[in-house]
Amino acid sequence: MPNTLAKSDLQVDAELAAFIETEALPGTGIEADTFWTAFSEIVHALAPKNRALLRRREELQTQIDEWHIKRRNQPHDHEAYKAFLNEIGYLLPEAGDFEIETENTDPEIAAVPGPQLVVPITNARYALNAANARWGSLYDAFYGTDAMGSAPPGGGYDKGRGGRVVARSRVFLDSAFPLDGTSHADVRRYHVRDGALLADDMPLVAPEKFAGYSGHPKAPDAILLRNHGLHVELVFDRTHFIGSRDQNGLADVRIESAMSAILDCEDSVACVDAEDKVLAYRNWLGLMKGDLEDTFEKGGRTLTRRLADDRIYTAPDGGTAKVKGRALMLVRNVGHLMTNPAIRLKGGDEVPEGLMDAVVTTLIAMHDLKKDEGPRNSVKGSVYVVKPKMHGPEEVAFADETFTQVESALGLPRYTVKLGIMDEERRTSVNLKECIRAAKNRVAFINTGFLDRTGDEIHTSMEAGPFSRKDFIKRKAWISGYENQNVDIGLECGLSGKAQIGKGMWAMPDQMAAMLESKIEHPKSGANCAWVPSPTAATLHALHYHAVDVFAVQAKLKAGGRRAYVDTILDIPMAAYRKWSREQTIREVENNAQGILGYVVRWIDHGVGCSKVPDINDVGLMEDRATCRISAQHIANWLHHGVVSEADVEDAMRRMAVRVDAQNAGDPDYRPMAPGFDGIAFAAAHDLVFLGRVQPSGYTEPVLHKRRLELKARKAS
Repeated sequence: MPNTLAKSDLQVDAELAAFIETEALPGTGIEADTFWTAFSEIVHALAPKNRALLRRREELQTQIDEWHIKRRNQPHDHEAYKAFLNEIGYLLPEAGDFEIETENTDPEIAAVPGPQLVVPITNARYALNAANARWGSLYDAFYGTDAMGSAPPGGGYDKGRGGRVVARSRVFLDSAFPLDGTSHADVRRYHVRDGALLADDMPLVAPEKFAGYSGHPKAPDAILLRNHGLHVELVFDRTHFIGSRDQNGLADVRIESAMSAILDCEDSVACVDAEDKVLAYRNWLGLMKGDLEDTFEKGGRTLTRRLADDRIYTAPDGGTAKVKGRALMLVRNVGHLMTNPAIRLKGGDEVPEGLMDAVVTTLIAMHDLKKDEGPRNSVKGSVYVVKPKMHGPEEVAFADETFTQVESALGLPRYTVKLGIMDEERRTSVNLKECIRAAKNRVAFINTGFLDRTGDEIHTSMEAGPFSRKDFIKRKAWISGYENQNVDIGLECGLSGKAQIGKGMWAMPDQMAAMLESKIEHPKSGANCAWVPSPTAATLHALHYHAVDVFAVQAKLKAGGRRAYVDTILDIPMAAYRKWSREQTIREVENNAQGILGYVVRWIDHGVGCSKVPDINDVGLMEDRATCRISAQHIANWLHHGVVSEADVEDAMRRMAVRVDAQNAGDPDYRPMAPGFDGIAFAAAHDLVFLGRVQPSGYTEPVLHKRRLELKARKAS
């Protein structure tokens, strides 16, 4: 049993209690006894409401299952189905128009569209990389990826490739910052005269895009430009190996990249107990205090990573221009479902983990709010919490109530905490306007999450029949309706200029050329942020926000009214005609099984919640619990409807376990699943599939947490 301490009707793990009292509380002005009393009051008051909301999910799901079962041999009646959802309170009436009343949102949220990074908070190095990804080298991004159409060469510096990088970068400069009468490729000297930037003697077509410089105006060290709110820095250094070859000494083009970053306590981490939660909370504390560091070995050298400083320039008028050196940091709490053994209530129940996150992450953010000098995260005095996996307006209202109580307990002004609503469950999608209304004073972010949204789509309609193959699910009408309606309703509710409307993740971190080709559709869709898997991807995706004026797109879309409605979103993506060959069917199961096993073995054995996992074709994909949820629910659906047999799935999982073992053969810490197939990791993957139909909302967390705790207990004993 863990070592616990009594704290105001609570039993608190000693490690967590010590972290709260000796690290998180000092500097906030809150005494330990006061904190624990307030914490106890909050969780004991809200835990019963939390449980009631989860029961409501189960009740609605049971009714939907029964409706489909009764009509399984009949053609699907869309109108009858919609009427039924209205009758049971799943689909709620939409009230009158309104606009959100959120105040004090930072420019990165309200005014400057750009990429958004999502990283596991338990990895300090990744967290620092994400925060510092506000700025990135365009030269490095082009040279070190396939963004120009070919993979980077091995060995030393390739002058030919370097020349193509410089040329491609100047094409970007000509597009975003055109010169009057010349090209950036032909300029021999940049200088500043009378507050204006001149390239040789040619001005910018839009002189207002010149934002500052550093060094001497006749020969600046750096030139700062701004387009659509995003900054670009031209770095000059004739001693640099690139700058020394350049006709005007240009050594790099650095661009504002990740305008915001979500530090994730949820899908991309494996936090199952107090030890894990303290690691997550301690990194968040270091980010909010500004003193987080990570020392590591790279290329035979010892490096220490810290948060970047703000950047200072001389403004065109001769004053000082300061630009933030770090992404605005949001923290993603867990949803309403899971509990955690780190704290137990007076009746012995585990604390709802979402309530624990709400109190502790907000407490920690007070260190940023109380700063009177040095770099700040929020210049507006706000805390940004992304709340995932909420089902409908009741659950959003509960989150709003939770943070109202947290603010009161911690002595913060009401609505200090801004809320990000993840539109990733169908009950939220079909009631999105009312979800936003339920937190209209807090909403700073909505986004679509295709991955979890697909997992919920399958689970919600599990009894309706077999679903299409995965690649065909996202070609159905419901997904475009879902994506369009999210933007339409966000604009209708006044988010433009006040909050982020976001889009989901690019899951192939090694395929940047494909990302450059396709992800421009996100700003074109009216989304003022979209998720990327790495700082390099953020730098490349930022090019799209220079090419597209998102606020102009939003204004045009808002004038045109809604493009999508609930009817389309309720179109269940079932397999209309199942003319799949045996080979196609088994291949689909193998693809799902391989993804599950490749992810779960790292989650269970190593506590890694998000990683690049080779798929069945050895293409590296970013996998987290959302991707695992889709794959597990998809196999569970096909099992339930007899598309495949239990023997088919068992055989596929064992074959794919052998494949995953081979893909991880170079890892000395990896424990193979074959030939015994008797390890905890394989058992967890097995449970996700064969027990997938009865998991709450099809989530993977209950199985993964149980099996990870089992492994940790085995190691401890």
